[in-house]
Amino acid sequence: MQAVLEVKNLRAGYAGREILRGVSFTVNADDFFAIIGPSGSGKSTLIRCVNRLVEPTGGEIAFNGKDILKVDPTELRAIRRNMGMIFQEFNLIERLSVIDNVLTGRLGYTGTLRSLFRMFTKDDIKQALMLLDHVGLSEHIDKRADRLSGGQRQRVGIARALIQNPKLLLVDEPTSSLDPKISREVMGLIREMGREFHVPVLCNIHDVELATEFCTHVIGLQDGIKRFEGSPGELDKRALQDIYAMEVL
Repeated sequence: MQAVLEVKNLRAGYAGREILRGVSFTVNADDFFAIIGPSGSGKSTLIRCVNRLVEPTGGEIAFNGKDILKVDPTELRAIRRNMGMIFQEFNLIERLSVIDNVLTGRLGYTGTLRSLFRMFTKDDIKQALMLLDHVGLSEHIDKRADRLSGGQRQRVGIARALIQNPKLLLVDEPTSSLDPKISREVMGLIREMGREFHVPVLCNIHDVELATEFCTHVIGLQDGIKRFEGSPGELDKRALQDIYAMEVL
């Protein structure tokens, strides 16, 4: 079976400073990968290299067998439609309703004029309503995004990513602005939705306990280098000391 995502010797940097230094890993169907490591280790850069929001400086990123570093802009747009992204700061349009925010996930499939007037199909609207029911927001579909709690906003973000019908979910620090109880609920929901819709997940997360509780695989970065890859059960004290060598645990 072909891997969904193969990252080989990935390198990236800014202003002469190398952030990622030869990172490699493979994501298969139904995997839930957590990327952990200290601040500045390259976790967010790694996530954003996968859909080329950050341009890598070297290596390969094969998505369903195609190296996305070698495609033209038109093909890249098509590939990005198959990668849903859940953001740390939610990235909602505050003045729009909950359902309209979810439907923005369909803009990549909608013509320019239809997008401008938000003329979505009945099937799109039906799918949005179904997803909002799945994430527990059926009673809030007409509420403006700026009236929601942090946990509710992240649930909108999950539904928006899934309405793209993605082949991969990229998740960038989904719990950093949430309290511990809501963080656990959000991670549980991401895991549940990934399993239900058979979408593998690549998640950058600072909370090691949440990573080991909800994910199937863990990658540990230290200063842009992969120091650990394995199951949550293999992430012992020695591995954590290696990953967080410069941090006080």
